[in-house]
Amino acid sequence: MFLTIVILVGALLLLFGLVSRRLSETIVTAPMVFVGVGLAIGGSGLGLVEMEVEGGGLHVLGEVTLALVLFADAARIDVRSLAHEAGLPARLLGVAMPLVVAAGAGMALLLLPSFGVFEAALLGAILAPTDAALSQSVLHVRAVPARIRQALNAESGLNDGLALPVVVVLISLASGHGRGAGDWAWFIGRQVVLGPAIGLAICVSGGWLVRRASEADWMTQDFRRLSGMALPLLAFGVAEAAGGNGFLAAFVGGLGLGHTQREQADDLYAFVEAEGQFLMLLVFTALGALLIGPALARATWRSWLYVAASLTVVRMVPVGLSMLGARARLDTTSFLGWFGPRGLASLLFALLLIEDGTMPHRDEVFAVVILTVFASVLLHGLTAAPLSKLYGRRLQEAEGLMEHEDVTEHPLRVRASEN
Repeated sequence: MFLTIVILVGALLLLFGLVSRRLSETIVTAPMVFVGVGLAIGGSGLGLVEMEVEGGGLHVLGEVTLALVLFADAARIDVRSLAHEAGLPARLLGVAMPLVVAAGAGMALLLLPSFGVFEAALLGAILAPTDAALSQSVLHVRAVPARIRQALNAESGLNDGLALPVVVVLISLASGHGRGAGDWAWFIGRQVVLGPAIGLAICVSGGWLVRRASEADWMTQDFRRLSGMALPLLAFGVAEAAGGNGFLAAFVGGLGLGHTQREQADDLYAFVEAEGQFLMLLVFTALGALLIGPALARATWRSWLYVAASLTVVRMVPVGLSMLGARARLDTTSFLGWFGPRGLASLLFALLLIEDGTMPHRDEVFAVVILTVFASVLLHGLTAAPLSKLYGRRLQEAEGLMEHEDVTEHPLRVRASEN
């Protein structure tokens, strides 16, 4: 089994890499290809790869990937410049995102009546973060104004870390863990305060040490880049060992490094980007091979209706409300509302549920998340290029719009050739 997985992954990465530039000019995205191949080789297809979802391998892959992605997403966003240009990202993160969680919870209570309040809220929180990499053409079509591209990019870079503490607390609540007020205060303190404090201390001090060692010519360029993977893993491990939340440690550590040492963060991020993309593609392959088949078998008309609502009204209405007073065109609001794909963060948050066997409807929540991510990979991937070009052409014909105001362009999670 192990050799089969190694051969298949190696062959897939090589074959996709050979045509990656040509595919980047089409509607076919990397997540679509890797999910599709996963479906073909998994239990629902040829049966070449079979693994227990609750086994250690997938869980470890998910944890390592989530820690690196949270760190890289936080480090690549220049929070200092974002604070001066916070209009659209602040609306998407501060207004739309809480409304998306609430709308997702309300829709779950309406369509999935067996869910309790905490389970419904958990589903809404897991599906609130967006993954701009699933619709990467949106971020690379230069006809789309930079302000719109960077609003979606900044939202995607920060909303996974902002959703994480809510997800962690709701998992505990939905699992019915009985705690008194003091126990809850201690639990939340360890998760939301201790972990981030450890991550901030390790990543900021570690980044300073790397910079000083590089300036003194003690450190090679290769190991300077390797430290970009060492810092989030160290922050994650120490925070978990101390009883805190390792994922929040990685995220806040990335924020701190990016804020205090911008040049250093950009250099470290360049290395984590490649490793993060490799792990991301492995996770999408596992999604197709191991998770989609069981989720499809568990699907009902209610769950599919929730998937449709989650990708449309649950996000688009809150985004529309958040844009009130922003002087944005209707097509801009619709564009921002539609391109909130659910991807890596939602999938990895769902894998956290594997740890907890006491949640009454754990498998149902897990299945709905998997179905939503699967649908998003297909729908947002297929519509990204044509809708981006159409929207870009419409705005190029108009002048004096808020959409054309200049903003800082932050690095992207996944790079591609420019169209």
